[in-house]
Amino acid sequence: MGHKRVMQWLVAGCAVVVVLIGSLDAGAFSFGKYEKVTVVSGMVTVPTAKLSDGKAHYYSLEDGGKTIAFFAVKASDGSIRTAFDACDSCYRAKKGYEQQGDKMNCKNCNQKFAINRLGPNATGGCNPGYLPNRLTGGAVVIKAEDLKGGARYF
Repeated sequence: MGHKRVMQWLVAGCAVVVVLIGSLDAGAFSFGKYEKVTVVSGMVTVPTAKLSDGKAHYYSLEDGGKTIAFFAVKASDGSIRTAFDACDSCYRAKKGYEQQGDKMNCKNCNQKFAINRLGPNATGGCNPGYLPNRLTGGAVVIKAEDLKGGARYF
């Protein structure tokens, strides 16, 4: 095969790859979205320094063959909010949330929830599933039993 013919096949192959990549769902590229966490003495910890940028950070815990996903984000009032990356209404779609400014947006139904309002009083429906936490010595601490309680979403 001549050099010109090889170049034509190479260009055609690249075009096919570009079309295939363009047609994939954006969710297919979320391989690195979740940082894995482990349970130590019944607790999961996330350093608060990681959250100082005000962006939602996504984590996952493997438990009994199930992956339980959650996010942590620093609200504008300085508090740390944690929630499952799922809700009572849309969890079956397995799309979770994305941050849009000072709100978390459900990637399934497009409802938006103010980060400052995430917590025990914002539950049910499409609100991100509340996940209690406490701050201890430069870390956000979440009880493993609270995390495992959200396994039904996943």
